[in-house]
Amino acid sequence: MSTTTYNVIGTRPVRHDGADKVTGRALYGADLQLARMVHGAILRSPHAHARILRIDTAKAEALPGVFAVVTAADFPPASADKIVDFGEGDTLLSSLRGNILASGKVLYSGHAVAAVAAVNAHVAAEAAALIEVDYEPLPCVLTAPEAMAPGAPILHEHLPNGNIAETVRYEMGDLAAGFAQASLIVERELDTATVHQGYIEPQNATAFWSTDGRIQIWCSTQGSFVARDATAAVLDLPVSHVKVTPMEIGGGFGGKINVYLEPVAALLSKKAGRPVKLVMSRHDVFTGTGPTPGSRVRVKIGVNPEGKITAAQAWLAYEAGAYPGAMVVPGAMTVFACYDIENILIEGYDVVVNKPSTAAYRAPGAPNSALATETVLDEIAEKLGLDPLSLRLRNAAREGTRRADGPRYKRIGCVEVLEAMQASPHYNAPLPGPHCGRGVAIGFWFNVGLPSSATLSVNADGTVNLIEGSTDIGGSRASLAMQAAEVLGLRAEDIHPTIVDTDSVGYTGVTGGSRTTFSTGLAVHDAAQLVIEQMKARAARLWAVDQAAFANGVFSSNGHSLSFAELAAQLGSTGGPVSCSATVNPKGVGGSFAGLLIDLHVDPETGKTSVLRVTSVQDAGKAIHPAYVEGQMQGGTAQGIGWALNEEYFMDAAGDMRNGSYLDYRMPTALDLPMIETIIVEVPNPGHPFGVRGVGEANIVPPLPAVANALYRATGKRLNRVPMNPATILGL
Repeated sequence: MSTTTYNVIGTRPVRHDGADKVTGRALYGADLQLARMVHGAILRSPHAHARILRIDTAKAEALPGVFAVVTAADFPPASADKIVDFGEGDTLLSSLRGNILASGKVLYSGHAVAAVAAVNAHVAAEAAALIEVDYEPLPCVLTAPEAMAPGAPILHEHLPNGNIAETVRYEMGDLAAGFAQASLIVERELDTATVHQGYIEPQNATAFWSTDGRIQIWCSTQGSFVARDATAAVLDLPVSHVKVTPMEIGGGFGGKINVYLEPVAALLSKKAGRPVKLVMSRHDVFTGTGPTPGSRVRVKIGVNPEGKITAAQAWLAYEAGAYPGAMVVPGAMTVFACYDIENILIEGYDVVVNKPSTAAYRAPGAPNSALATETVLDEIAEKLGLDPLSLRLRNAAREGTRRADGPRYKRIGCVEVLEAMQASPHYNAPLPGPHCGRGVAIGFWFNVGLPSSATLSVNADGTVNLIEGSTDIGGSRASLAMQAAEVLGLRAEDIHPTIVDTDSVGYTGVTGGSRTTFSTGLAVHDAAQLVIEQMKARAARLWAVDQAAFANGVFSSNGHSLSFAELAAQLGSTGGPVSCSATVNPKGVGGSFAGLLIDLHVDPETGKTSVLRVTSVQDAGKAIHPAYVEGQMQGGTAQGIGWALNEEYFMDAAGDMRNGSYLDYRMPTALDLPMIETIIVEVPNPGHPFGVRGVGEANIVPPLPAVANALYRATGKRLNRVPMNPATILGL
């Protein structure tokens, strides 16, 4: 556990952007107003799978008030097999373009086909409806098993294995020998439905393609540099020709990494000669952006009489949606990552289906696979007569444990999370009555590093300006400012963080992968160290000494001393301003383990589930701002519970989503959940100077299996489908 004491880290200052957010001064993408700006609308496919035979835009172009109409034909020519990589893996440029504006075929209901820019949004929508598209409807496939079946309709003729876009296989030890050693083997197969991230703010983008050939974009994005690079790739431009300014973001959870509107707004602007704004409707968000993949997962685990796992096998088939990228690789990487197992076989399949192309959603792929692993372990514990947490502790991953995908853990907190769960007041409290059940589960997310940049500039009044490029979704302005303040011996309030455009800071990866406080925090830490070195030199020059020391915000040497603010006031006479930048691409990423305890009551007549008590436990390494760590834990837990109990894309046989609004897409509200209790575990990450582990994602992994295990305890039935809503519980 962490024993280091800090002055700023671990405190709970008011967030730097709080006043702007609560007073409405903060500007989101849809708030942007530019001179001569016009508005766009997108025409979307009514078919889940169809050939595009003809697109006629003449009537739309003739409508008064219309400035421009674009289709996929307006994209510049590009090689069909060109690969682009924006920091999270290779992507075919043809797939990226095809998802933005369909070419040749539409692959899901809601697929964008054409776009219009007009004097206002109403005229744009009217014009979009005038575009004539002739389709040849084709049969559709909506689940991975359907798409993998012999004779299934093929989405992409260029894929060599039908609808299977990618396979992954991890193997370790001798699986057959491991199962031969087992005295008990349990195997389960479970299905999960497609779900949406559920952010409040719809996707939006405003673009202005200037006569000098440069494009300026303002948008809601989790990664301004990814948006820049993707837009440049789609439009076949150098990245220096595109400048992206990230606006405030009203939620993302992974769903605002991909680009959907930015290149379209840019093409419309080029034709119109004006800035063009596009804002999605809620229905377009559901049907035209990336949800998380539905899946079928099969897990088989063998244990000896003492409950030690001797072998584990997983088969994962994830729905990529229309284009490859189903998150099956991270699902395979994490399926057994919480446990020390010698003999493992994991097989995963990335399967294209006629649904919106999937995007990241908080620990993408991991909740699906953990659902199967953790429910199988719950059944094993019951059959062996063991406490479910004790069984997990007997098999828990520790320092030195090797994952099936290769890495060996350094210092990790899996055991500490389980021990905190076991010792918690919740776990040791009785259930309140009949038809109630308590479920437990744990989960893992490996987190990522990726490049980050930051600049610190010292002001004459002793405050410091922080320039960084990480979109702030969950309080990263505060967590980064606090790390700078800790190094500089200042208060968090003395650091003024600003998130800037892609021309104003060095390359910075996405706000995702639980990387921002870790990776951009490292850049801030390193820039602060450079500030100290420069200011020590200034102090030495001022005092005519060889060197000066620095501690707790004070510079000193040979009886001289000045506070940070006092020295800052004299920078002009000691050599001028101090401004230091740092860029990192860290390798010391520390994964995070999380656990969940949940008590449920199920009405045996209606199948209605009531959530009674929830406790989230997570290893944060070191909680920079504990309130924001707790908020991440509570947010991920709430989303996971919604996913487990109610949320799904309800698709008809033709591939139309029938619940594409927040009236019909059932997410939990404050009326559905109790206050989520939190227990922060701190096992410092040796790869970060403050021990930071990213905490944004692991917390969504355990809720699905914990809910499933609680429902079993309450009903006596092992359910094999998520969401586990009343119809599923009652077997309807």
